[in-house]
Amino acid sequence: MNTRTSALDTLVFGVDVQSGDVRGDAPSYALVAFDGENIDRDVVSHRKLRRLIDREEPALVATDNMYELAPDKDALVHFLGGLPDGTRLVQVTGAERPEPLSRVASRHGVPYDKKPMAEAEAAARLAAGNVGYEVSAFDDTTEVKVSRGRSTGKGGWSEDRYTRRMHGAVRKRSREIESDLDSAGLDYEKDATEKYGGLSNAVFTVEARPEDIPVSNRRSGDVRVEVERVRRDGIEFEPLAKRRDHVLVGIDPGTTTAVAVVDLGGEVLDVLSTRTADTAEVIEWIIERGRPIVVAADVEPMPETVEKIRRSFDAAGWEPNSDLPIDEKQHRTRDHDYDNDHERDAMAAALYAFDAHEERFERIAGKVPPSEDVGEVTARVVAGGETVETALADLSDDEESESEESEHEPRELTAEEKRIKQLESQVERLESHVEDLNETLESKEGRIGQLKGDLEAARSEERKDVRERREVSRLERENARLERELDERDEKIESLEGKLARLKELWKLDHSNFADVAEKKAGLVPVKPVEKFTTGAIESAHERFGLATDDVVYLRDASGAGRSTVERLVAVEPKVVLVGRGGLSDVADEVLFENEIPVGPADDVTIQEVDELAVTREREVEAVIGDWEARAEDRRKEQKAEQLDQLISEHRAERNYDSRSSSASGQSP
Repeated sequence: MNTRTSALDTLVFGVDVQSGDVRGDAPSYALVAFDGENIDRDVVSHRKLRRLIDREEPALVATDNMYELAPDKDALVHFLGGLPDGTRLVQVTGAERPEPLSRVASRHGVPYDKKPMAEAEAAARLAAGNVGYEVSAFDDTTEVKVSRGRSTGKGGWSEDRYTRRMHGAVRKRSREIESDLDSAGLDYEKDATEKYGGLSNAVFTVEARPEDIPVSNRRSGDVRVEVERVRRDGIEFEPLAKRRDHVLVGIDPGTTTAVAVVDLGGEVLDVLSTRTADTAEVIEWIIERGRPIVVAADVEPMPETVEKIRRSFDAAGWEPNSDLPIDEKQHRTRDHDYDNDHERDAMAAALYAFDAHEERFERIAGKVPPSEDVGEVTARVVAGGETVETALADLSDDEESESEESEHEPRELTAEEKRIKQLESQVERLESHVEDLNETLESKEGRIGQLKGDLEAARSEERKDVRERREVSRLERENARLERELDERDEKIESLEGKLARLKELWKLDHSNFADVAEKKAGLVPVKPVEKFTTGAIESAHERFGLATDDVVYLRDASGAGRSTVERLVAVEPKVVLVGRGGLSDVADEVLFENEIPVGPADDVTIQEVDELAVTREREVEAVIGDWEARAEDRRKEQKAEQLDQLISEHRAERNYDSRSSSASGQSP
């Protein structure tokens, strides 16, 4: 069988039993491949037929009896389940109660002969002409199952990690499928089972056939994807043509072509308007909705396009005596919905054609017995020009066809033919076995290759994990180092900011423009206030603006200082200490005097304060120092006089003691 460019854009297989019986051993089939123009014929075994169907993926596999391909219902369901996604099985002779193939072929003008190859060809041509019923055991619903591709194992130190990885892979693949279904705009329901590390399985119930779903069967590593159609309770039949009733068609041609379909009762079935479809596509659209008896136009004469479509269906034509006025068309279509004027005109043409034929339709229906097809008789009378009696006679005059059986009785074979048949069957079985073995070998080799690939992928993943862990550890160490450096820099910045603040304060002191100080800036000296004469206050002042040698220190409250506090102030080596309220303690006075640090009352100088800093006149400071030096000189003199008096007193006391001692020693007892 050869694949070729199809005139139908589809490939149809016609099948009929050539010899043998499907219930027996190795039946052979007459197979016809039809693409609308070309025909290929062959005699094949059941196994080869299945292989050709899988390889060529025909749109239709047509037969006059579906049980020629399977011995019973279960086998037929199995056969249907094995067809490619885009392939349908068609029984061209009808549904549950099929007609003889000769009658169906005669009715549709298809050549017929009782030979198996001719019957296979007739079945293919009928199916290509949209005649017959699709045999289906499955709904238009598909289940997409995502599950683990391997067993989780029997234990071991890495079982948890292995299981978690598989469940994670199932979750990831499920999300990808969900995204694909959403992108395709398909309706579905999802049922997932949560497990350690992800999902153990997920089932998507999709309202579509497998060929319409962007997902296919696949097994890759840790994940398996299975696409299965949902099985019905039994075998069902669906006509290839969704609507094959006899109808009337109204057409409005032009840049926008409009078509309206009306049944024999005057009901509007469907309306179409299109700017892109050509005549062939319009005809195909009409075929899907019925068999035209009358094709009508709303103008006179009938446009060429409408006439062409009428001839393609061999239907009767209808046109008005003159172009239908717009108001009449609007009135006739007032009870029907349409999207534009073109659809209105096509619908009006079909309805006016029905009005013209309504009485005739009723007369024909009154003469047709209940057992006959009224539509078929009406078509023969209206479109074919026959009388009702002639049409009824033609439909019933087929005794030979009535006696035909859809079953094929094989002729009796001679002994030599039987032997040849046995040998051919044996050869075919052996060839089939060899093919099976080769397929098994290829499958095993493919499985080995897949496992090697999985192993390499697992090793690569493990190496990647190790590299990632190393990189994470390195980055953590680097981060810790940078954090330490950041802390050190923060501390340094804080220290420098403190120093900068003190320098700013000093600069502010040395460069401020004291507008309220009468003297010139050159005659001023900074004063550094200390709130209390305590160690904490001294440290606080040092932190705020720094205490340095030769500073003028102002003790706002000089009382209560101990020796350690005074020694802390002495360590600064101030130029002078100005004493505010409270007065110095004896200890403080003594320590400051001993270290020759001038002390004077703050009231003796004029202190100007700006914010937390202060200034005074340099000459007043020098005056305080001078006063202290004078007092210090007097104090030193007094100390020397006291020391001299003490020495004299001590000397006199020693002399008196010595005299008394001498007198006592001169008087003996």
